[in-house]
Order: sequence, then structure tokens, then C-alpha cells
Amino acid sequence: MRNDPGEPKAQILVASADVAYASTLKRYLESDGYTVEICHDAKGVLRLATRRNLDVVVLDLSLRDEIDVDLVSFVRRRAHQAKLILLFDMGHMERAIEGIRQGAFFYLPMSCAPSDVALVVGKAVRTLGTEATVRQFERASFEDLIGGTPAMRRVFEQVTKVAPTDSTVLLLGESGTGKELLAHAIHQLSNRHEQAFVTLNCAALPEGLLESEMFGHVKGAFTGAESDKRGLFEEADGGTIFLDEIGDMALITQAKLLRVLQNGEIRRVGSSVPTRVDVRIIAATHRDLEQAVQENAFREDLYFRLNVIQIRIPPLRERMEALPKLVRLFLDRYNAQYNKNVQNIDEEARILLRNYSYPGNIRELESIIAHAVIMCEGDVIQADDLPDRIRTPDAPRLALPNRTADDIPTIEEMEAQLIRTAMERLNGNQTEVARKLGISRSTLWRKIKQYQIDKPE
Repeated sequence: MRNDPGEPKAQILVASADVAYASTLKRYLESDGYTVEICHDAKGVLRLATRRNLDVVVLDLSLRDEIDVDLVSFVRRRAHQAKLILLFDMGHMERAIEGIRQGAFFYLPMSCAPSDVALVVGKAVRTLGTEATVRQFERASFEDLIGGTPAMRRVFEQVTKVAPTDSTVLLLGESGTGKELLAHAIHQLSNRHEQAFVTLNCAALPEGLLESEMFGHVKGAFTGAESDKRGLFEEADGGTIFLDEIGDMALITQAKLLRVLQNGEIRRVGSSVPTRVDVRIIAATHRDLEQAVQENAFREDLYFRLNVIQIRIPPLRERMEALPKLVRLFLDRYNAQYNKNVQNIDEEARILLRNYSYPGNIRELESIIAHAVIMCEGDVIQADDLPDRIRTPDAPRLALPNRTADDIPTIEEMEAQLIRTAMERLNGNQTEVARKLGISRSTLWRKIKQYQIDKPE
């Protein structure tokens, strides 16, 4: 397929020891409108794959015999945006299959006519165009969601700068602010977007189970380990792992995570054999890790390894300009899910939504809108359609006109009062309280402990 005249020419590298074959293929590709460079040895691949902004690399696998470098891995790492097409003779067929597992686009025998290779190159270029369109749409959607307020525009700028790198990222923010959404956006905008995005809540599992979940285990490592199991780091190999609530990780597990960051190696529980992994780590927490380091509750060396790029996500109450857009997003989502046609919100309900302080942040707002859509009997949400906690006099508010300056409660005080009220009304049923507040059970448990809230009699 020829390039459109108005489009920039795709950049192709042909690397083959067969000089005549490479030259013929170059002529075919140039006749299709591509810019083509050729080389005939492995050193040429090392030089050109690093310097050129390539779209497609056609690689003769026999070149790897010249130097002690895995050229497939090298090209995937250095020219990660390029589609890789492998040419092999029968002596390198297993390597070609392994190259596909590593992410190569296609493989062909050297006996193929150059015209056939040119057809595959054309398909690879078309695929690149489709992927670019999809990623541009994803980026625009993400920016539309979070980029509408000054507070979040700064966050979006940081995300777009760090996403193309392999740097670790530490996301800080209250529960429900959208840390996982942000982590997924970083992955989608990165060069690893075709690989796995794996999430793990470090606060949701006990210490022993967390290590096994992260790194896997071998048969017989502990009671119940009846077979070998791959951990999430192996599942994420080549992609990204999101470690949520990392501030709750035990010190002994922190030490093992540090080894992954330092050496790129994991050890399954019960095994002494290291396994290399290529995983980007994005971590998140609502805790103050600097204070945790001072209190010897978090390893300082791990903190510095994770804190290469730090992004703070402001709570919803500090970016209320985004409320109408988020409400519209959740209305559309739950209209579709529940087959409803809710189109608007009346003024009284709007005031209640605008004045509420959202201790559970975006996650709580989503829960509130889902509740309202379900309860709404027409096409306009009324105040009575909102959850009781929004309409009660003791609901945490942003506007407090009847209080003096000295009498305004802190956010923590309002959050604690909201949880106490919910605990009392629901007879201490923590599962139901967490559901009503739009937060996870583990988050509720931590807040009950933080605020020393007693179970009602």
C-alpha cells in the first residue's frame, strides 16, 4: 500500500546479510513511497535502530551470530514503536517463533520473494496508523475527563511526559481520587500499551499471601501449594504492574520488592532460582510515605526507588469545576447499564451535589449517581433520588454558612462523623457501610482504625 501524498513517509530499516536481497527489497519499498535504509551487519542494526525514528524494521535473524547481542530484544527495546518483521532460514526457525513471543509483528522465510515481504511491510504500516488513531482517541478521552480543571491540567502534563518512559511513578492521593485510572492512562500512553496492565491492592491481602501473589510460589512452598504458580510480576512481564496502597506493605515484602527494582529479578516463594522480569512499576498510596520512613514503617531506599516521578492527585473537593463533566459521564454510563434515560438533574439535587464534600472522592460520586439513576422514575433526578447521606443535615458539606471561622470542622472530622453516622444507622455492618459510602471494605477498615471509631452497641 502506497503512502498518501500528504502523509509523512514511513521509515523502514532493512537489515540483511544478503546484499542483493536487501537491495531488491529496498527498491520495492521505495516504489511504495517509503523511506528505506539498509545495513548488512549486526553493528549496523545497533547503530541505526538507536538513531533513527523507525516505523518498521525488517531483520535477518542470521545477523545475530556476529555479536553477542540478542538483536530482537535490542530492537524491541530501542525502537519500541517500530513493527518488527523477522526473516529466517531453517536454522533460525525456533528463534523466529521466540521473536513472535517477544512481540515481533510477523516472520517470513528468507526464500520469500521481496515483493511478498513488501506486502507484509505495508500491512505493518497500516497497523501503525490504526494504533496511532486509537491511542490518540484514548488520550483525548482521558484529557477530556481530567484535564478540564487547572488542578488536573498539571497532572495531565506530568502524565504525558512520564508515560513514554520506563520510569517508576508514585501516585499520591486520597482513596477514590482516581489513582488506578491515572495508572492505566500512563500504561495506555506508554510504549508498553500492547502488553499486560496488572493491578494489585497491597492492603487487601495478608503479608504471606501478598508475597505469593506478587512473585508466585513453587509446589510445596507452604501448606496448600499443590502446584507451581506464576506471580503477578511474571504475568506483567513486558508490561506494567500497578501496586495500589503500597504504604500498607510489610517491611519484609518491601525488601523483596526492592530487589525487583534493583536487579529486575523475582524469586518465587520456596525457590532460590531468580527469574528476570521486565516490568514497569506504578505505585500508589493515600499515606504520607515520608512520615512513614521517619517512623521506620517504610524503607527509605524503596521510597527513593519508587519516588522517581511523584504525581499528586487533588481530591474532588479541590476540583469541583469537574463535577458537571463527571456527573454527565456517570449518567451516560449508568443509563446504558440500567437501560434508563435520565437526562437532567433538578436544581435542588444540583445544590446538594455541589455542596457535598465527597470524602470518598470520584468513586463516591460514581456510587451516588448510580444510586440516583436506579431510583429515578422519570428523566430528571430529584433530590429524593439521591442517597440519604447526601440529604441529611449532618452530611459533610463544602459550604458552611452558619458556622464561625473558628468552628469550621476539618475534612478528617467530617469524614469521621460521616462514618460514625453510617455505622450507627447500619448497626455496625461494615460491608453495608462501605457499599453505601462508595469505598472498599479495606479502606473503611483503615479509616475506622485511624479515627478510633467504636462499633455501635
